Amino acid sequence: MQKSASPARRSGVTVKPHETLQCCGPIDDLLDAELFKALGEPTRLKLLSCLAKCGRACSVTELTECCAVDLSVVSRHLGVLERAGILTATKEGRTVYYAVRYKDLRDAFRAIARAVEDCRPKRAASKRQTRRAGTSR
Repeated sequence: MQKSASPARRSGVTVKPHETLQCCGPIDDLLDAELFKALGEPTRLKLLSCLAKCGRACSVTELTECCAVDLSVVSRHLGVLERAGILTATKEGRTVYYAVRYKDLRDAFRAIARAVEDCRPKRAASKRQTRRAGTSR
């Protein structure tokens, strides 16, 4: 069995272990597995989409109409989204209303996007840019 090259060597660049440990610290805390697990299920995505488009809190019964899924299954999916911090739940009598936590979700994705951008390798100046810089004295 042939041994595969490590990820650091596949790209032709050798990365020292201490460099990877120092790299991109904030992203480690932002990549929340619970958030991505909650969003990684098609029915939950459909429910989130329905709620977001509705723009208001909806009951479990209303949301059941969005999906061809049983009420108990919808309720369970909404609970997962709530525990992940994507939705809020408000109980009025026996009815539970769910709403999107727009600001929290937006802020989480923006923070992740910034952290990913910060991890992106800085591009070295191209030979053309280096030549131009050397001739423009």
